Amino acid sequence: MTQAELDQQLGRWARMGYGSRGVIYLVIGGLALLAALGERGGQTTSSKGAMLKILEQPFGNVLFFLLIIGLLGYSTWRAIQCFKDPDGHGSSGKGLAVRTGLLISAVAHTALAFWAAKLLIGAGSGGSLQNGGNGFLTTNLGQIALGIAGIAVIVTGFARIYKGATARFEKYMNIPSDKRRWARPVCQFGLIARGVVWLIIGWLLIKAAWLASGGEIGGTSEALAMLRDQSYGRWLLGIVAAGLFSFGIYCFLEAAYRRINCSIVDPGQNR
Repeated sequence: MTQAELDQQLGRWARMGYGSRGVIYLVIGGLALLAALGERGGQTTSSKGAMLKILEQPFGNVLFFLLIIGLLGYSTWRAIQCFKDPDGHGSSGKGLAVRTGLLISAVAHTALAFWAAKLLIGAGSGGSLQNGGNGFLTTNLGQIALGIAGIAVIVTGFARIYKGATARFEKYMNIPSDKRRWARPVCQFGLIARGVVWLIIGWLLIKAAWLASGGEIGGTSEALAMLRDQSYGRWLLGIVAAGLFSFGIYCFLEAAYRRINCSIVDPGQNR
């Protein structure tokens, strides 16, 4: 296989990864929207919960396997983005921060894929999504690490909101002009909603650090539940849930129209 053929295969794998992430967010957003509407089967859940729901469907094992392959492809592309910098983020402080975030994303999605693979072959922990072994997080050093992580997540949340509000995602995508009219607001809505969820998760992490309650770390499911429990919670949950569903559509648009170059030499050419 030539280098060009390998790069083409990696590009297809990365697009499959964007699609897999889109499926997960469609499920998360759809279930949360049903919960906001008070419909049967609605619930607030996380990426793992969404994948478990997919596993319960007809041909769930096949769909689950395809999601695992896609997540590994997405992780590989994230690693390429970090180390080869095809988007031209550079080596400035801001650029290194973005590339570090891409590496963290690669690690997180790899971990999710391996969790799913273990579950598929029967070696996983079943439907348990609870955190275990978090004794370190209740120590002074663990609280500091958790607080720093919370601040980083909040910064990332604001970055997602900014990316959505300014439509900066368009510089990395080739969306056809006939689709841009509806695609742009959908993508913006999705990114902003996801940013809001990240802000809440960051707050939950800081709260856990402050209270030394490392065993109660919140994620997407807890963030959505927190929205639901507020005044006008069903409205808030419904809006954010619709936004997360829109983020799933955004992921599908990335799968179709994202510029993906796995063999770039000059990081500045895609700026």
